[in-house]
Amino acid sequence: MDKFIISGGKPLKGTVTASGAKNAALPIMAASILSREPSVIHNVPRLRDTETMARILTFLGARVSFSDSTVTIEPGNLTRCTAPYELVSTMRASICLLGPLVARCGQAKFSMPGGCVIGPRPIDLHLKGLSKLGVSITMEKGYIVARNKKLKGTSIFLGGPFGSSVLATANVLTAATVSAGETVIEFAACEPEIVDLAIFLRRMGAKIRGEGSHLIRVEGTRKLHGATHTLLPDRIETGTYLLAGAATCGSVSVRRCCPENLFSLLDKLEEAGVEVARGQDWIGVKGKKFWKPLDIVTWPYPGFPTDLQAQMMAFLTLAEGVSSITEKVYPDRFIHVAELNRLGACISLDGPKALVRGVKSLFGAKVMASDLRASAALVIAGLAAKGETEISRIYHLDRGYEKFEEKLTQLGAQIKRVR
Repeated sequence: MDKFIISGGKPLKGTVTASGAKNAALPIMAASILSREPSVIHNVPRLRDTETMARILTFLGARVSFSDSTVTIEPGNLTRCTAPYELVSTMRASICLLGPLVARCGQAKFSMPGGCVIGPRPIDLHLKGLSKLGVSITMEKGYIVARNKKLKGTSIFLGGPFGSSVLATANVLTAATVSAGETVIEFAACEPEIVDLAIFLRRMGAKIRGEGSHLIRVEGTRKLHGATHTLLPDRIETGTYLLAGAATCGSVSVRRCCPENLFSLLDKLEEAGVEVARGQDWIGVKGKKFWKPLDIVTWPYPGFPTDLQAQMMAFLTLAEGVSSITEKVYPDRFIHVAELNRLGACISLDGPKALVRGVKSLFGAKVMASDLRASAALVIAGLAAKGETEISRIYHLDRGYEKFEEKLTQLGAQIKRVR
């Protein structure tokens, strides 16, 4: 099992390029099977998750080929409608195949999804939305069994106890494109990745209005065709490098990104005292020796992203004062707290709220990654800490960050992977 060895305490400086958005790539790859014609997707990051999605599609009978950052999917001859436990259990986002698969094949047998351990993430909204479209759903020995005779458009409310659901919106949106009549999705997710999915589906011939808002209207069409699409940049990866630059008192720029998708993060960095510059497709930060504490509350987009909560916590461990972080999306997403404290942080928990008392310095230690974004937080803390930090179980990072240590090395980080 791989681990990172980091020699920290040195400012990061330089420029890196954002990869394509993982959270857009997976539902778009899944949606490609709605047509029998090939689709070509550009700017796809080479990650464990995108490769897992490719393996699932191949198992179903599609032909999938990678060429650098371009993926070609030929779904003309799907021979299976079962997504196996061995693949689905490793990646929660595989659930976004359920809607396209049942829409294309009329039935789907889907193992309950796995992925990061960040607390309960039920799929009830997925099942509710597809049921409203006319899908019959039963549970059989750990598998979701979905069948439909004819998908029919209707009005669907997708609000949950912690707001809207991105993957549930993706599932319902893709199935609705080939449902008879009009579908109205109320309390849809507004995330940029849903907008990117809608753009791809429109290029396939779908009729969609309102993406980017909580109300999406879909006029069903009988047949979709293949499409060519370029993914938007990954806002979470972009934010991770910016926070790493700020936490190490460095100067970091990320190019080929979307500044308008990170307003909540940039606003908080400026509030802390970090210098932020931005252009049409780039963002730069210049860290200070001292920065102010913050009050952070995670919300669905356009609020502060839950996927940057752990990285922001690593940054705030060195702030001058007490910060608070309230997790409103996944209230149990604080497994990284104990590991950050091992590096010298002073963090305490009170239910869905973390209090982060800033310390003068962090110190290198051996820590263990628990999930994707927690792993990134430990890397940021290790880069800012004095001495050597050893991070084990970094396979989580390979799920969501393309060439992570290579890009950090470009910025001057002393980080190496030990197999």
